Amino acid sequence: MRSIRPGMAFLALVMTSAATAPAIAQTPYDGLWSVTIVTKTGTCEPTANSTLTVADGKISGPGTNVSGSIGHEGLVRVSINGAYANGQLNGNSGSGKWNGASAGIPCSGRWEASRQ
Repeated sequence: MRSIRPGMAFLALVMTSAATAPAIAQTPYDGLWSVTIVTKTGTCEPTANSTLTVADGKISGPGTNVSGSIGHEGLVRVSINGAYANGQLNGNSGSGKWNGASAGIPCSGRWEASRQ
């Protein structure tokens, strides 16, 4: 059986659902984003989908230890429990790469996001 904890932790990092979106965006990328994660190498979860919240350029998710931000130019940098992602948002979409581990075995792949 595959260990999915790191893959799911990364997914939660990049795609955690929030109850409400900010009333007024403080940065160009604030709001709710739908994200798809695809594992290309390793034993992490093969694919996962969820939603993340960006508020004042900071990525957050309830119940998740997330550390991440999106700059005014759309540069994405996120980490959670040893998994890391970076990439670029442009307008209402974006993509990038991620890496982490499952049961000590390295995993990596791509992510894609679109604003809801």
